[in-house]
Amino acid sequence: MIAFKRILFPVDLSETSPQLVSCVTIMAEKFDAQIHLLFVARVFEYFTSIYVPHPTVDRFERDVVAGATQRLEEFRQEFFKDYPATRAQVVSGDICEQILNYAQSENIDLIIMGTHGRKGIDKIVFGSVAERISKSAVIPVLLVKPFKIDAGP
Repeated sequence: MIAFKRILFPVDLSETSPQLVSCVTIMAEKFDAQIHLLFVARVFEYFTSIYVPHPTVDRFERDVVAGATQRLEEFRQEFFKDYPATRAQVVSGDICEQILNYAQSENIDLIIMGTHGRKGIDKIVFGSVAERISKSAVIPVLLVKPFKIDAGP
């Protein structure tokens, strides 16, 4: 049987993130796994090419990371208080690249992430992080539709 000892739960801190918590915690309990929460802050270096002063962009990115770090810690405390070994980290960069890098560097065994269910032009414009991760990851990826989870009795 495959043992998932380290589970990565990439979150975007939107309203969909809490919808996936039960799925993550059930898997963590079943396999006695450590949970890793990861938030990836997008970089805004492309703004420097349109005459936005570079120090302004750098400061904005630092503020985004600081705010995300605080919010991720609040999320961890609210939803994973019964899992004290849960790790939380904020990184900057390309979302897919950073998720895959984190999974590799931390020897993650399973990635659990939600899908937003975008279709048509939204999918073309915004892309699908979940789709890119599921196609590129060398470890199992569990994709969950957050609003299709049955809360049970």
